[in-house]
Amino acid sequence: MISKARRVFMIQSIGVCASLAIAQGAKADTPLVDENDAAAKGLGYHAQASTVDAAHTPKYQAGLKCANCRFFKGASNEASGACPMFPGKNVSAEGWCNVYAKRV
Repeated sequence: MISKARRVFMIQSIGVCASLAIAQGAKADTPLVDENDAAAKGLGYHAQASTVDAAHTPKYQAGLKCANCRFFKGASNEASGACPMFPGKNVSAEGWCNVYAKRV
């Protein structure tokens, strides 16, 4: 006979797995930030860091991109991820904006 504690553990584990599966599905449906969006323009967001004009954006340096920013919430192998600067949208891992802060 299965103990009560073991039964509770199994039920909670199923709940956690279901929550993770739902979260992954929701993440895949999150739209990317459009460079023409008002918030994106305000923060100087570029979907490709290589397109940033360093002459007009002195804070930018080659090699800086969303993937190595402390605010980027995507995994290292993902093409995009969440960023608190753009709630409800994902940013490109290869992107860059003026809020960039090196991940430590």
